[in-house]
Amino acid sequence: MTVRTSAAAAVILTATIAGCGAPATETPHLPPVNARAASLQEGFSTMDRLVEAARKEGSLTVIALPRDWVNYGEIIDAFADEYGIKVNQVEPDASSARAIEVAGSLKPDVFDLSMDVAVANAGAFAPYKVQGWQDIPDHLKDQRGNWYAGYGGYMSIGYRPDSAPAPSSFSDLLKPGYKVSLAGDPRQVSAAFNGVMAASIKGGEARAERGVEFFGRLKSAGNLAASAQAASVIVDWDYHNAARAAGNKAWKVAIPRDAVLGSYYVQAISKKAPHPAAARLWQEFLFSDRGQNLFLKGYARPARMEALRMRGTLDTELAAKLPTANAEPVVLTVAEIDTARGYLKRAWAEKIG
Repeated sequence: MTVRTSAAAAVILTATIAGCGAPATETPHLPPVNARAASLQEGFSTMDRLVEAARKEGSLTVIALPRDWVNYGEIIDAFADEYGIKVNQVEPDASSARAIEVAGSLKPDVFDLSMDVAVANAGAFAPYKVQGWQDIPDHLKDQRGNWYAGYGGYMSIGYRPDSAPAPSSFSDLLKPGYKVSLAGDPRQVSAAFNGVMAASIKGGEARAERGVEFFGRLKSAGNLAASAQAASVIVDWDYHNAARAAGNKAWKVAIPRDAVLGSYYVQAISKKAPHPAAARLWQEFLFSDRGQNLFLKGYARPARMEALRMRGTLDTELAAKLPTANAEPVVLTVAEIDTARGYLKRAWAEKIG
């Protein structure tokens, strides 16, 4: 506890301590903690003070974080064990849009959102720049610190090697022997939407009408499966397909050489966070070297991955397990996503059913 005294009282106190045989020490003056500050330095001065403030709050509420999604189960447990803070998990299977919709009643401290949802709701977030801020690519963060990417992945083709040859492009899936499924309804599920967009890439550009046309051709060829259970191929994020392939020789993963689509999930702190210090400590943990490598363990691609690689703190054994991509990924802008979603809502039922 910091005690403020007058100069005279300070002299008396020092003399008393010295008389008791204790050495006199000077405590550097630190400003009061501001748990809603926009950076560690501004609000807490040191990590120790941030940890202390978060422990006093005692808990953190997260939303839309399934424990089997990009290793979030281990990440949550590691955070709780490291800092002695209880993590309350509400609606773990909620979509990004749902997380925002129920935030008023469930009061989460932090969000994990698709970028388009984060951009549309930036006013609901408290700016906070983590210590690893400079390592996050500029196109993956809001310059004011309202949101920033924690991890991402590339759209991939997961397949059963005993059913058909390894596909190297989406066009291969039109050949006999493939039964193809998306990871849900592309009008509702982000992974399925991005699967359609990945299949549409030509010359480095994604266009929704080409993606819908491609899946129409799959259906006409009899290669579009009725469900994921009936499929020999699932078009999904590489971290999902890589998790399916872990320890399973009957499942392989390929990223098409000519159509690499990347997407990232972003982190944000609620402006109304009931536990503002714990929320900021959570962000610091996720973007620490340890937190980023824990995402990597879940086959996701950490936002700070290149910085970790340059500094020698990347877990290279885990990185070697990621599916190989042979081209720079196309990353859709929010405007492109909005336009494409609008087209799919109009055209999918008519052309695919």
